[in-house]
Amino acid sequence: MAFYKTKVKLLIFISTFCISLLSAQDQEVVISIERLSDNVYMLIGQGGNIGIYIGQKNVIMIDDQFDRLSNKIKAAIESLTDKPITFLFNTHMHGDHTGGNASFNTDLTTLVAHNNVRKRVMAGQQKKLEDKKITKEYYDKMLPEVTFSEDITFYDQDETIMAFHVHNAHTDGDAIVYFVNNDVIHMGDTYFAGRYPYIDLNSGGSLQGYIDAHKKVLMIIGNETKIIPGHGRHSTKKELEIYVAMLEDIKTSILAAIEAGKSLEEIKSDTSISVAYDSTHGNGYIKPEVMRETFYKSLKSQ
Repeated sequence: MAFYKTKVKLLIFISTFCISLLSAQDQEVVISIERLSDNVYMLIGQGGNIGIYIGQKNVIMIDDQFDRLSNKIKAAIESLTDKPITFLFNTHMHGDHTGGNASFNTDLTTLVAHNNVRKRVMAGQQKKLEDKKITKEYYDKMLPEVTFSEDITFYDQDETIMAFHVHNAHTDGDAIVYFVNNDVIHMGDTYFAGRYPYIDLNSGGSLQGYIDAHKKVLMIIGNETKIIPGHGRHSTKKELEIYVAMLEDIKTSILAAIEAGKSLEEIKSDTSISVAYDSTHGNGYIKPEVMRETFYKSLKSQ
């Protein structure tokens, strides 16, 4: 009996500790704000970087991180403006970019995304609905209400906001948003500034599509354009050019290894393939070995 009571106390302690730890982590998240142009701001918290455009009468928001951070994000936006959020744009389907959809989706706000984003968010939320983890109202509010296949354009006074789909890059539903006159572009997770990329092969992503997305952006932007990446600090055209060159270099090395008959395990363990970049880009979420594995699998599936 004494052992049983001790075990129960231990389980209660562990559960309480885990809950306290998660609560502390949420409390520690600070939403910082960077002004990138007259009308565009980048919000950094936990998850994907958020873009905020403050227009003549309203706000356009790009991505929304996690639901549990929604009140903090709303407070940060309210510190900038009291104008309503008219459009919330999802750059892709992952939860650190769409997790706050339901909290921000009001009668004044319309959710916009690529067709495949709606399909994938719907599939993910459907399971939660069936398991009764969410309500039907919450489910409905999570889903983009306006979708497009290739591109969509918004206009606000003199500003033109171009959103365009890039195929099979980070996922199969990525879209990039360019604020033309403000000269700021939000690339979502098609760009991980200063770190190796996460390419979600299971959700339609591919290495070549990822590289092609970068090259498309480089054709559009100028030397002074500010880039909001999905993760990392805001960036420049020059830094994006260097990043593309890195991806191409590693791709060439892995292709050569594949042609030489190297196995996946051999390539994963071959540090020489990416040693030139590991110290600068291998310290993020995606470690060098994982990056080499992803590149290998993507190139082999072509």
